[in-house]
Amino acid sequence: MKRFFKPVERDSPSKKPTLSSSPLKESENPTENASAAIDEDTTKKEPSKFLTWNANSFLLRVKNNWTEFSKFIETLDPDVIAIQEVRMPAAGSKGAPKNPREFKDDTTSSREEKQVLMRALSNPPFKNYNVWWSLSDTKYAGTALFIKKCFQPKRVSFSLDQSGSKHEPDGRVILAEFESFRILNTYSPNNGWKDEESSFQRRRKWDKRMLEFVLKNSDKPLIWCGDLNVSHEDIDVSHPEFFSSAKQNGYIPPNKEDCGQPGFTLSERKRFGSILKEGKLMDSYRYLHKDKDMERGFSWSGNPVGKYRGKRMRIDYFIVSEKLKERIVACEMHGHGIELQGFYGSDHCPVSLELSDVGPTNNGS
Repeated sequence: MKRFFKPVERDSPSKKPTLSSSPLKESENPTENASAAIDEDTTKKEPSKFLTWNANSFLLRVKNNWTEFSKFIETLDPDVIAIQEVRMPAAGSKGAPKNPREFKDDTTSSREEKQVLMRALSNPPFKNYNVWWSLSDTKYAGTALFIKKCFQPKRVSFSLDQSGSKHEPDGRVILAEFESFRILNTYSPNNGWKDEESSFQRRRKWDKRMLEFVLKNSDKPLIWCGDLNVSHEDIDVSHPEFFSSAKQNGYIPPNKEDCGQPGFTLSERKRFGSILKEGKLMDSYRYLHKDKDMERGFSWSGNPVGKYRGKRMRIDYFIVSEKLKERIVACEMHGHGIELQGFYGSDHCPVSLELSDVGPTNNGS
């Protein structure tokens, strides 16, 4: 979620992790360099444990929080890791076309930053994953999808249109298709505070395209995860009245349904509800957790200093097709408290989903 009240950390070259020097190779091909790591006993299975996390700059997390986050991943052992706000620029010199699958490395600083990141990912547990990147032209937005090498997606694409090599603007989408389901990782645009091209209008267009996507791809169950930048119901925020009445610099939108904290306006919540209803989708976390949990029920937390202290929202989700309902085993927030324990330096905490394995008569359809 865009921070309107929290200073952005600087990507300082300090605090680099002491890691091995062998880089992780980047590839669009999910099978490249993976064959040696594939366990014969697991090649026929599909992912069943998933994690999503808005890292609020993946490079900063590598520099400052990597040891703790790596231990968390080793313990949880997810099959798929979806990352939002990578915030690493795409390859390509100034004024030239960019390659959103590759990191920028045509300057001394960009090469150093790429090396820091690649070194971190070349060590356990991350070396056990293939990774796909969808990057913005600048240090903004961007997504990544890590999939264990023993699980090979049939196809990976980078836009809601699923059109060849096309990437969504700002690298907001990665879609992987498996035999019995698709997994969609999105960093949904923030609604902003005004009815402008980069705010309300952008979010309306995004929601319209998301609805079109889920309706068009109803042939196979969907797992939609990421920072969706919306809190669906009052139960999904810590202080509903605070967020409903929030405004920036005293500005009040002319349409009452656009008033309030971005992510908690009535118009956004209605559109999100329509996507779920028409797409026959369900909120995994709310399906298992019916009551409000003021300690562990939110995925984003405001700055611990200032008026947003203790103000929290649930904007990171695992939305799944109703066809997967009986397979939902667990969906958990892994951060808690207003001091952001378990957030690993971000303002979002990781969220996990576990599905039961596909049985002989349960093919997910």
